[in-house]
Amino acid sequence: MDVSFILIVLLFGAGATYFVGDKWASKAALIFSLAAFAATVYITYLFTAGENVSTLKLWIKSPRIFLAFRADGLSLLLTLLTTALTPVIVFTSFGNLFPKTRAFYALILFMAFAMAGTFLAVDGLLYYIFWELSLIPIYFIALLWGSGNAEERKKAVVKFFIYTFAGSLFMLVAFIFLYQRTQSFLNFHLYNAMITPQEQTWIFFAFFLAYAIKIPIIPFHTWQANVYQKAPAAGTMLLSGIMLKMALYSIIRWQLPIAPIAAVQYKYIIVGLCIAGVIYGSVLALKQNNLKKLLAYSSLAHVGLIAAGNYTLTLDGLRGAVIQMLAHGVVVVGLFFAAEVIERRFGTQQIDEMGGIRIQSPKFTSMFMILVLASVALPGTFNFIGEFELLYSLAQINIWIAVIGGTTIILGAFYMLRMFQQVMLGEKNVKAFTDVTFNEGLAFVLIIGALLFFGLYPKPIADFVTPELEKILVYINRFNK
Repeated sequence: MDVSFILIVLLFGAGATYFVGDKWASKAALIFSLAAFAATVYITYLFTAGENVSTLKLWIKSPRIFLAFRADGLSLLLTLLTTALTPVIVFTSFGNLFPKTRAFYALILFMAFAMAGTFLAVDGLLYYIFWELSLIPIYFIALLWGSGNAEERKKAVVKFFIYTFAGSLFMLVAFIFLYQRTQSFLNFHLYNAMITPQEQTWIFFAFFLAYAIKIPIIPFHTWQANVYQKAPAAGTMLLSGIMLKMALYSIIRWQLPIAPIAAVQYKYIIVGLCIAGVIYGSVLALKQNNLKKLLAYSSLAHVGLIAAGNYTLTLDGLRGAVIQMLAHGVVVVGLFFAAEVIERRFGTQQIDEMGGIRIQSPKFTSMFMILVLASVALPGTFNFIGEFELLYSLAQINIWIAVIGGTTIILGAFYMLRMFQQVMLGEKNVKAFTDVTFNEGLAFVLIIGALLFFGLYPKPIADFVTPELEKILVYINRFNK
């Protein structure tokens, strides 16, 4: 068994979910997503036992394109995040009734297939195919099952599609240029491509444009808040919990080791841009009255810090970024699910129409409070580990950058706790808020359990990913002694 089996399970599951019909679609999607997670765990076990679970097969002779999927500490962690969150996202959707149910759940599995393929592929063109494939399901999920005015939703989704697709074309041009030099799309061949510093600059920014839009980094963020707001809860979770990690992962896997000279040359500019996003996202979050928009801008601030850690070109920065990718993925899914639970009962996303939930549902209030505290990186939670290492990496290149980047914790605590006060506290709301169901409670327990466990014991993750990051740093530093 190799890592391609994970992709086969997800792709077959998407097809089977569609053909079993609307009645059984949700259950089929849950079964296949759990099977994909189980397969990922087993393959990770085989990898740690020393077995070769990667695959390399010639797919197309001219140009030479390989079905190349590599298992290592970095790719497997992000694949584990994908296959762990997918069944949670499917399960949290059970409380909603969707028209064309089979298509909805099939698209979720197909998107998980595309995202897992992006993390595992090490042939540049194969990676690009998976990267673009992930756009298709989220486009239809947001367009067909989103909320609000249909015309506004269509406008937001089309803008997102065009932005991300256009940015990705620059990355494709970079891959074609590199192929002309190496006659290969395999990443370890591209790492050793003989290209001049000026050519590295063009390649670096071609990749950066694709990744900056997807993450997003300001000023390429304008699509984000509207799509997060308009998409259904499952779509928002897929976007924020997993999809934006594709770009953060790709910075480490593709951009930095292919163009290391340019990465060093423009390090402070890019880190500064990322830190500006931290401040900008936090300030915008302070002004929001829409709960999903507030969480969207909060996510913009957090991923800006993750991106900044990547571009420090330090081991602590890369490792902190990976840890925070996982932590952010888990907590943001929990927060958007909490927003969905509130909207199911109150029928609104507006914060000033909420309040009084604590009196009616102490259990939900407690779980939501834990998620808020994890989001602001309270010590003992998973997010604290990642943010601490990211800030430490920033301090290694410039202490003032670390100080400014640390404002994400201060501002985050302010707007998240203020939001909690407005949404959960106060006198009893005239609208009834029924207590969480067993299914909802189980989803929250799983999410909170992961945040607390890895917050207290992050060593397995750090030990698992560090060897691969050290190998990548060798390529990054080879011209920069």
